[in-house]
Amino acid sequence: MEILLIENVQNLGVRGDVVNVKDGYARNFLLPRKKALPVTSGNKRLIELEKERNLKMRAKELADAQSLAAKLEASPLTIAKKVGENGTLFGSVTNGDVAELLKAKGFELDKQAITLPHVKAVGTYDVDIRLYSGVHAKLQVEVTALAAE
Repeated sequence: MEILLIENVQNLGVRGDVVNVKDGYARNFLLPRKKALPVTSGNKRLIELEKERNLKMRAKELADAQSLAAKLEASPLTIAKKVGENGTLFGSVTNGDVAELLKAKGFELDKQAITLPHVKAVGTYDVDIRLYSGVHAKLQVEVTALAAE
């Protein structure tokens, strides 16, 4: 079945694409959730309008994502955690911790967009943040020892 995507669908396509999918996937998932429209003769004009609108929207979203990436890369983060002997952490630093720090700085990001290595020791780590298709921000996170009270 040929459908027009109204929303971005992971592993399928982006908004405005016309793709072929199996009938059951379209009928049971995409169409009820209003993620797509069937391609019919009545929808042809709507599809053309949707494509034009989506080209403009994609360009704006891409520009916004690139400016956000520049802002994120310019603001390194520091997180203090309890440490034991040899500088190893009690617990670890997670993508949720990084999302909370970014939220405190005014950046509202989904924690699933943040990819960081396994952090179990004091040091500086590179964090990758997916902002848009093909736009990633590289952020430096410094993990320090929490001052004893």
